[in-house]
Amino acid sequence: MTLTGMFRVLSVLLPLVLAACSSAGGGSAGGSASSAAAVPSAFAAAEPGPTSSADYHIAPLDILDISVFQVPDLTKTVQVSSSGQISLPLIGTVQAGGKSPQDLEKQIAGVLGAKYLQSPQVSVFVKEYTSQKVTVEGAVIKPGIYPMSGKTTLLQAIALAGGLDRVADSRGIVVFREAGGKKQAAKFDLPSIRSGKADDPVIAGGDVVVVDQDGGKTALRGVRESLGIFGLFSPIL
Repeated sequence: MTLTGMFRVLSVLLPLVLAACSSAGGGSAGGSASSAAAVPSAFAAAEPGPTSSADYHIAPLDILDISVFQVPDLTKTVQVSSSGQISLPLIGTVQAGGKSPQDLEKQIAGVLGAKYLQSPQVSVFVKEYTSQKVTVEGAVIKPGIYPMSGKTTLLQAIALAGGLDRVADSRGIVVFREAGGKKQAAKFDLPSIRSGKADDPVIAGGDVVVVDQDGGKTALRGVRESLGIFGLFSPIL
């Protein structure tokens, strides 16, 4: 469904969403910057970004830092191939795609421990999430789909799109996300984030960041007003 189509559906469902938010104890439709500061970590707590999620699985073209404690010759930065494989000293080709970093650590340690080292301590860190992308739309200089290299916050995602344009509403940022097969959205206040009154939330791969225009009635403005508290995800469909 396109964003335009989504907004049309949302305009029909707004009364239901507003009622749900009210019953859940959400803030008023026109939440202030102080509301944003009241729940600075709600976004991150609702759905961590890839760098903080234990559920992340390595994907093709990701870049990994792999190290073995006190064995510098086995410390290496590698890029996962399009088929999901990496090549390591002593071990050779290893299937990394589809595994969590923790699972890959155990696999490498198991091979090294069986043949070469005693109780090896292996660390796998995803340096660049090349397969992760964020869509930035609306009142920004360069709307588009951008790859995320490592941890990416909301401010960084907007910077990837060239920043806000002249008609942007800096208090009108909405992030759409799909989690567990359900569509969710949260609104953010950039002045509060920039001043340190609210945390700069981590963006997850697949998120859609939409910047509303300043003034006028828009479908997105209706969505924003229905979401209640800043930074807190609410179901939209």
